[in-house]
Amino acid sequence: MKLTLDELLAFVSVVDTGSITAAAQTLDQTVSGVSRALARLEDKLGTTLLRRTTRRLELTEEGEAMLTRARAILASVEDAEESLALRRQQPAGRLRVNAASPFMLHAIVPLVGDFRRAFPQIELELNSNDQIIDLLEQRTDVAIRIGQLTDSTLHARPLPGSRLRVLASPAYLAARGTPREVSDLAGHTLLGFAPTQVLNRWPLRDAHGNELDIAADLHASSGETLRQLALAGEGIVCLSDFMTRQDRRSGALAQLFADRTLDVRQPINAVYYRNTQLASRIACFLDFLVRRLAPDGEATAWE
Repeated sequence: MKLTLDELLAFVSVVDTGSITAAAQTLDQTVSGVSRALARLEDKLGTTLLRRTTRRLELTEEGEAMLTRARAILASVEDAEESLALRRQQPAGRLRVNAASPFMLHAIVPLVGDFRRAFPQIELELNSNDQIIDLLEQRTDVAIRIGQLTDSTLHARPLPGSRLRVLASPAYLAARGTPREVSDLAGHTLLGFAPTQVLNRWPLRDAHGNELDIAADLHASSGETLRQLALAGEGIVCLSDFMTRQDRRSGALAQLFADRTLDVRQPINAVYYRNTQLASRIACFLDFLVRRLAPDGEATAWE
């Protein structure tokens, strides 16, 4: 009995995607090819790994045990491939990166082409999630997290912070007027984050000299949703520079209270579990991000 990597990969992919059809699409194979590979694996092992029902596939007890071993085998092969590449000083292999949708769209995606040309043997897998994820559960190598870190079990590398500004579209200001004093905001439609109230602290001083905590009239969980609402003239918003640079340059969004805005910058960190086999891929990716996002020392590319 000799198991093949193709059979193990088919098994793991079916489990991860939830179906043979989805696994076939992920692996760029035919459904019948994946099904045959899975059948051969079960035949060689002499046991059923997946119990097929009309609605879904479920792991058997033997399947659970085999899944752990299959993942380890595939990971070791991937590590071996990178070890050989390291000898040639060319980091290689798959790097799974996760970031909130706004950061992915506005900060990472524009740099992907240059990164791939610089490191053609690294295969990027980009995933977006506006909530904090478990890196191991989501099979993520490095995640970009915005805000203060709370998980001390992860290694973190700071990326250039992003300044917060209060913004509105010219259309909104034409219709509702431009607030001249911070207290004038009480008469305007304010766009804010949900459910985390700390994200609704704006870089302005309230009447007591503290940073302004706003009560939003319209809430969204994603900064990109709030950006689109502001562009559509639905209200005043406070967003990070990394996602509004082009809007500010084009005039699609105008900064309010420029002379009274505090220099508050959202911390941005890349977090990961230390893994020597992944170190070269992570290091070159993060080095690249830092160089491109802060090309002029303290100034960042999105200011």
